[in-house]
Amino acid sequence: MSRAEQPSRRTVLAAAVAAAVTGSAGTALADSTTIAGGAGAAAPARTIDNRAWTTYTDWRSGSAKGARAVAGARPGLVIASPVGTLDYPDPHTGRTSRWEYATWTSPVHRLAVPATEVIPSWNAHTPDGTWLQIELKGTYSDGTDTPWYVMGRWAAGDGDIRRTSVDDQGDGRSSVWTDTFAVDDPASGLRLTSYRLRLTLYRRPGTRLTPTVWRTGAMGSDVPDRFTVPASTPGLAQELAVPRYSQEIHVGQYPEYDNGGEAWCSPTSSQMIIEYWGGRLTEEQLSWVDPDYADPQVCHAARYTYDYQYAGCGNWPFNAAYAATFKGLQGVVTRLGSLTDLETLIAAGIPAITSQSFRKEELTGAGYGTAGHLMTVIGFTAEGDVIANDPASPSNDAVRRVYKRREWENIWLRTKRYNASGRVVSGTGGVCYLYFPARPTPRQRAALAAVGVR
Repeated sequence: MSRAEQPSRRTVLAAAVAAAVTGSAGTALADSTTIAGGAGAAAPARTIDNRAWTTYTDWRSGSAKGARAVAGARPGLVIASPVGTLDYPDPHTGRTSRWEYATWTSPVHRLAVPATEVIPSWNAHTPDGTWLQIELKGTYSDGTDTPWYVMGRWAAGDGDIRRTSVDDQGDGRSSVWTDTFAVDDPASGLRLTSYRLRLTLYRRPGTRLTPTVWRTGAMGSDVPDRFTVPASTPGLAQELAVPRYSQEIHVGQYPEYDNGGEAWCSPTSSQMIIEYWGGRLTEEQLSWVDPDYADPQVCHAARYTYDYQYAGCGNWPFNAAYAATFKGLQGVVTRLGSLTDLETLIAAGIPAITSQSFRKEELTGAGYGTAGHLMTVIGFTAEGDVIANDPASPSNDAVRRVYKRREWENIWLRTKRYNASGRVVSGTGGVCYLYFPARPTPRQRAALAAVGVR
């Protein structure tokens, strides 16, 4: 996303529904309306619910039509025998192609937190000639149901279809905004109390190709509106050795992907953490990039996270899905409740990509204001200040920044803020991406579980 102080596409959409903002992934998490460790902290109030399907038993628990679960070190879901064909007119290429398909529908998940927002995510392998669609259908607190909403049409590549969100979905009570299901009027008291997810796996007719889905899930949240959050107490001094990449050195490159590097904070941050975990692109994969461009892997990340409907690289689950295309990695979009949560992750060696928005004067040393920006948290100083790899820096050498703890936690965790014009707009409310090994160590698994991800 652009770091300019102007309404981003996501901010405009969020403001339109007066929603609190989003997340996704793992197991149930008890969040808090006051920050853990803060003076006078209240008892935790549950505001976030996570559910993920990842195991062989999970995949077997769903309703499959033409799909089957496969066991192994990384259990998944594949096409067994297609149940039909579909002619898909791709709105972004103008081509209509025929596809065989199979489906899997999750069991009903009853939300521990009746939600104003839900955002799914997924990790999958889609070889050329395959793709997938994910849908969500929920039940409201008054017992009525939503329609099936398309939450994404996705492929790792862009040769068969163009990965895309789907606009103009709603039933007069809820809407889909890019990657987020949102109740239109949270003040009415209406909430989503349960949901199902449906995966449709596609392949070219007559082949034995198949997508393999390793992870799917969603996060529901009902985070209360807040302009400020209580201060947390520092608890960790540690820094992770995460590669540093600037989006700014890519300004003007490949403008077909959201006008070039100026808007590439999300894929640039994703690439930093992917490489921290050892993910590398081959020369063949990067051969399409102009050889005069530095850090071609950042250009590659922008291309392969790009959402052709949103017209940007900031689709949160598309970034997590991109990370999971690297061997041995998985990715989720989630929401955290405190800097203490981030300290828990950093202590286990897990960096995080966080989403925040702020005016220039609200974050000392940033030098800019933004309606939506991603950066990578890599550690904490002895004083508890946040060490971040901020891609909105003029060079790779300048990417490492230290931001004041109190300022940083507030711009990240609040759900409402005043923009440069004095208008009330949405804040991000603790949104972050987490990328971590497909087979975490016991310490990593414990840290993830502590923040609600499995």
